[in-house]
Amino acid sequence: FSKTYCGYCTRVKKLLTQLGAAFKVIELDKESDGDEIQGALLKWTGQRTVPNVFIGGKHIGGCDGNKQIDSSSPLIYCYNLLPFFC
Repeated sequence: FSKTYCGYCTRVKKLLTQLGAAFKVIELDKESDGDEIQGALLKWTGQRTVPNVFIGGKHIGGCDGNKQIDSSSPLIYCYNLLPFFC
């Protein structure tokens, strides 16, 4: 989940693109019910902020742990594990 004007969202989308990942983005600021979706995300994940990343249906988090494009990024770690869970 993302917002078009969010720099952190842009950073995570760029990281996923660099990984060659196929991903779907829901731009909450472009959805008529974006505020409701964001409220539901808070209830489900405890996180209201964007980006709000899921891999294989599992909540990964936002940008905080994914700022570096290296093997220490939780996003890269989870992405690399994905083939073992699919």
